[in-house]
Parts: sequence; structure tokens; C-alpha cells
Amino acid sequence: MTPIPSTDVVRLVALREDPLDVAEVIDSLGDAAAGALTLFVGRVRDHDGGRGVDGLDYSAHPSALERLREVADRVAAEHDVLGVAAVHRVGTLHVGDVAVVVATTSAHRAASFAASRALIDTLKAEVPVWKHQRFDDGSDEWVGTP
Repeated sequence: MTPIPSTDVVRLVALREDPLDVAEVIDSLGDAAAGALTLFVGRVRDHDGGRGVDGLDYSAHPSALERLREVADRVAAEHDVLGVAAVHRVGTLHVGDVAVVVATTSAHRAASFAASRALIDTLKAEVPVWKHQRFDDGSDEWVGTP
């Protein structure tokens, strides 16, 4: 999906079928005034709830990109940050693949830590991206669906 154009603070917001590039997120936040960059990388783990995970698929509602942008804009407005970036993967992922990358920059670390935590937590709670997990016993489950 095509990323939404950036603003001065919200630099990168995208949903991607291709593998995510952590360097792209970091590069999007380049700023000489930023003394802190806080980065969160979410990866597909090999277990969940005591069961082995073989892989998963992420599906996004057509409004997901717009909702992701709204979350990024809100975090930018509520925290003293210089830059915000959020990229989420959709499609089929395997154990170890990067599923989500969020990052913020600020003059000092405290603001960046708080903003990045708010960004990933709010993204997970509000952006309509759903996970379909496949377990090693042949079972599966949907996570985060309405």
C-alpha cells in the first residue's frame, strides 16, 4: 500500500506487503535537533499461549492506513517529539520476520520513550490490522478481530 505523505513531525506511515526495513524508518527520522531516537521492532515469535507458531498472516481493513496515520498524528500532538514513524506489515509472515516498526525522535530520551510506547500500544489497540496465527499442531486462530 502506498504510504501516506509525511508532515514535519509524522515522517513515515505505511502498510507494506514487502519485508520491512528498519533502516528506512531510522532514516526517515533524521534530524540534527534529535538527541534521542527510540525504536521498537515487533517480530513474529515461535510461540503464543504455550503453543508453537509456524507463521501468521496479517490482514488490514481498508481504513487501516488512515487509522494508523491518525494514531501517529495523535502521538505527535500529545508528546514533545520531533519525528514519528510507523510501518506495519501485511500478508504472510514467518517466524523471525519483522511485523511492525515504530520509532520517535525527540530532544531528550524521556519524551521519545513515552511517545514510542504510546505509539505501539495505541496502534495495537486501534488500528484494524488482524493477525491469523497458524500453530504447529495444525490449528489456527484470529487475533484482534472485531
